Amino acid sequence: MSTTLKVGILRLGRVAGKTKFALIDEADIPIVEKYAVEGRVEVDKNGQGAAIHAFAFDCVKGRKTSQKLQDILWEKRRGGIAPGWKVVHTNQVTMDNRQENLCLVRESDLMPAVAEETTDTMPPPNRKNAENSLYWLTVQQLMNDPSEHRLNEKMCTHCFDSDGHIISGTEESLMYYECHYAPCSKMERDLREFSICGRCQFVRYCGQRCQEKDWPMHKYFCRERKASVVCAKTGLTDRDHSPDR
Repeated sequence: MSTTLKVGILRLGRVAGKTKFALIDEADIPIVEKYAVEGRVEVDKNGQGAAIHAFAFDCVKGRKTSQKLQDILWEKRRGGIAPGWKVVHTNQVTMDNRQENLCLVRESDLMPAVAEETTDTMPPPNRKNAENSLYWLTVQQLMNDPSEHRLNEKMCTHCFDSDGHIISGTEESLMYYECHYAPCSKMERDLREFSICGRCQFVRYCGQRCQEKDWPMHKYFCRERKASVVCAKTGLTDRDHSPDR
């Protein structure tokens, strides 16, 4: 007898240049009645890159009560988290906050590469396994969100310090990029590690495979960006470039 898997999908807004979602168990969906959820970039203080996590804060008390979503869900279902212990994601997908994907480990057992969230009992990330993960399959079904096709959407880039606080963009600031392909949650471990789109010179990808898969969605923005660059160089307006002229 087959069983139906039901999960909650939380929209976190745009983080690291694309719309992010978080998965939770159906039983945890009522959490949205008390908490607001958003995505944030967490920069590793040891220079091991960055990762995106879902953070939740009390709707009444505000962001001062902010905690990682996985911590709140763990404490809600399994009890408190003792000092020196940390809740991590067994499949290394930080947006997948289902209980079966959460694991409590000693912080001392974590490898220096915090962004990978691997331990002796947690295998290193595998591309094939990632593409078969529930998060990957779910986000692929959500990629046709009409809001992703808005050609005139304003793009905004934030720079973060080692504590994850937004700072002014300077030549000395550190900027880590996440692969622009929506289901992929891989982020740079080294600055400028990912390749940049040759047409729009804006978005970055962890590899050619993700870039090819993202093209059906990215082509709308990429072409608009190209037109804007041409207008800036020639001094002509978008109307001057329209097919009717």
